[in-house]
Amino acid sequence: MMLAGKLKHKSILLASKSPRRQELLKGLGIDFETVHIDADESYPPELKREKITEFIAQSKAMAYGQLKAGEILITADTIVWFNDKKIGKPKDKTAAFEMLNQLSGQTHEVFTSVCIRTEHQLKCFSETTEVCFAEFSEAEIDFYVTNFHPYDKAGAYGIQDWFGLTQVSAIKGDYYNVMGLPLRKLYQMLMTEDF
Repeated sequence: MMLAGKLKHKSILLASKSPRRQELLKGLGIDFETVHIDADESYPPELKREKITEFIAQSKAMAYGQLKAGEILITADTIVWFNDKKIGKPKDKTAAFEMLNQLSGQTHEVFTSVCIRTEHQLKCFSETTEVCFAEFSEAEIDFYVTNFHPYDKAGAYGIQDWFGLTQVSAIKGDYYNVMGLPLRKLYQMLMTEDF
């Protein structure tokens, strides 16, 4: 593959515990290893929208420590934005239920920012996707939260699982961005930038 060839002498590090991000990066046909970063994900309260994800993705990138020559570190952060506020990951079933209930029949935005860091440089980009939900019942929310446990997902849902399959009425933008990794932009950056 073109991308694998361009990066064959590089060591790609994905700093994410998300199985979805790992699965998506595999789809680009490149070899990588996952690394753990214990980064502070707080951010200045005045930040909004993609400025939040940019700040956190960059914080993760800088928290890794020194990179060696030939290493490329990829970090990312995703949030749901609705009614001029961030909706993060639910801490429990009650929080997940409340998040989904307020999104019923509404359109929200999903922001993901990605940072690519090497020994000598740091480059970041962001992607925005609009997601429209149908109106759904409390019984449907309860079924989803009980059976799919979406506690590791921003906005308390996965667009690739039962909820996305049954409740998303429209989407404008990059589908994979909602899963947590905007692949088209990431591919373009890896192909065109000199890392």
